[in-house]
Amino acid sequence: MDGIWRAHRKRTGRSFRSPPLDPLWYAWNPLTGQSEGGKEPTMTWNFEGNYYENCSCSAVCPCTSSNMQAPATNDRCNAVFAFDLTSGDVNGTDVSGCSLMLMVDSPAVMADGDWKVGLVIDTGASDAQVEALGAVMSGDLGGPPAALGPLIGDFVGIERHPISFAVNGDDQTVTVGDSVSFTVQQEFSTAGDPVQLTGIDTHPAGPVLNVFRVSASSVSIMGMEFGGAGLSCFSNPFSWAG
Repeated sequence: MDGIWRAHRKRTGRSFRSPPLDPLWYAWNPLTGQSEGGKEPTMTWNFEGNYYENCSCSAVCPCTSSNMQAPATNDRCNAVFAFDLTSGDVNGTDVSGCSLMLMVDSPAVMADGDWKVGLVIDTGASDAQVEALGAVMSGDLGGPPAALGPLIGDFVGIERHPISFAVNGDDQTVTVGDSVSFTVQQEFSTAGDPVQLTGIDTHPAGPVLNVFRVSASSVSIMGMEFGGAGLSCFSNPFSWAG
């Protein structure tokens, strides 16, 4: 499984809309059958579902609202991106119902790159599903995850934890084992319309993001820790393909 991931060379100023095509970013992957310097993968995949993002910035995250150009609230932007897949397929492997979370620890200006990134996959996923999910999230199979390549400086590992998504009235809670828990509520205007960011073209779930407020957050995973209330959160339905 670890062979799916590899260290990326630092690149700066790239966006999610401009994925790299440098073949050196492709390491050997048992699903793609490609090695370093090989051709781009020909597998097809698709994900649909809902994503939830919580970061250490005060709401609304300036990194996101500025398309990664403005500095974070703190010295670094620490974030978790949780994905609840309602449907999905990776070259014939059904990943519907699977859950995963991406951990990102970046410098204050995210466009500077040199991110630390880790991946958590739900314990309910089969070995075949884990392999498929890891291949997609590594960027080896193209699509939105591939654009992370130039920004990643260090991949810190893959962990398996139970991942759950719960709704209780206006509260929506994401839990990852004993390591991550955050509860959020969607923001609405006085007219009852969702509060949204628009023109967010460096975000894999953009260009429109629904704004949520965090009432409670506790994150301690893969050497990254943050928490509290009033932190930034976005959540959206998403649809990816590669």
